[in-house]
Amino acid sequence: MLPSRQRSSIPLFNQENETSSQENLKVAIIEDVRSLRDGLRMLIDGTDGFSCVGSFRTMEEALEKIEANPPDVVLADIGLPGMSGIDGVRVMKDRNPSLTVLMLTVYEDNERIFDALCAGACGYLVKKTPPARLLDSIREAINGGSPMSPEIARRVVNLFREIQPPERADYTLTPHELRLLKLMVEGHSYKTAAAELGVSLNTVCFHIKQIYEKMQVHSKSEAVVKALRNHLVG
Repeated sequence: MLPSRQRSSIPLFNQENETSSQENLKVAIIEDVRSLRDGLRMLIDGTDGFSCVGSFRTMEEALEKIEANPPDVVLADIGLPGMSGIDGVRVMKDRNPSLTVLMLTVYEDNERIFDALCAGACGYLVKKTPPARLLDSIREAINGGSPMSPEIARRVVNLFREIQPPERADYTLTPHELRLLKLMVEGHSYKTAAAELGVSLNTVCFHIKQIYEKMQVHSKSEAVVKALRNHLVG
């Protein structure tokens, strides 16, 4: 479990990744265990470049408050009283598709991992993740990455190997949309994909919207999973 830390003893993320001119990353926490919730809040508030803008015991409470003041990143548990973290992620992503959500949980089974990613989570961390790695993961997620604990990443690889893909479907994607989808699968953010393709960020966002509509998905993670399952990209 992540321990509570005082400001002076909190391990910081790699300073090379920090831009002093950036505002604090706003993080919301959804965790029903009070000691862990408080420990996460202390870790985030006690680290330069981060601020905790809300800590909630239930998904219902979080959904009510987050919509009015969206954070940059949400750390969400799965096993919550009432609505589960996975169901909550679906609701959050439906309301705000650009919201970045990281799962932070004790569960390591294939079903929950797959369901969480398909629901719209961009990453999946176990609660034994060291504080410094957690901070790095938050930064990585907001920059377009998909951070996962090593044991989860191995499970994801094995999971895709086990899944029998359906007949190949192209979803009538254009060559340009397929190139953009391939960059998403490779882990590019919208910004780096725009640079790679030599187009504006607005153009990328327009094509991403078209891709989502054609593939009937609501998030980058869902699009990546569907692309891999259907062998849409090489």
